[in-house]
Amino acid sequence: MPYQEQNTDPQGAFDTYYQGVLSATKEQQADVVVLHFGQMSKERVNDIGFEVESRMRDLGASKGSIKRVFSIIVETLQNIRLHGEKDPKGVQSTYLIVKKDEKGYCVTTGNLIFEENVPSIESRIKYINQLDPEELKDYYMQVLTNGEISHKGGAGLGFITIAMKSKNNLNYRFKPLGDGLSMFELESFVSLN
Repeated sequence: MPYQEQNTDPQGAFDTYYQGVLSATKEQQADVVVLHFGQMSKERVNDIGFEVESRMRDLGASKGSIKRVFSIIVETLQNIRLHGEKDPKGVQSTYLIVKKDEKGYCVTTGNLIFEENVPSIESRIKYINQLDPEELKDYYMQVLTNGEISHKGGAGLGFITIAMKSKNNLNYRFKPLGDGLSMFELESFVSLN
């Protein structure tokens, strides 16, 4: 991965990691649909969603692909906005890269999380990834019916929803950044249909 050295400043380390991801993205044979780096607000989530929808239409994407990518982006960015952590200076760093290649659309996001939450997030994604589509739907209904609301207002449906819309496994990475924070990168892929 593009991250090169540990930085004691979480924001500086996050910025460095993003620059590496961005450089790697530009080297690939893919069309960059949308890039975002910075803080996330409710308005920005909506703006990005509509920007992606417009760009995908310009690229000739099918309505089904547009709908699935739009849903994934909105779900992912809302999760980051509500559940992402802030660095010691109060900054909630986020990045989003949406790119298209000959196989489909890739949505990559990064945000800060507390290191102590890495095992539970990883465990949840690993569990979701091993479910077939029918099991995933059943799990969604189970969590929807029995899920406990977290202190931040979520019932744990975000990753399940993203996996259902993607119809592919979720890829992820964690990178310790210092001050008890890690960078969490989530990648979902929507195949062309």
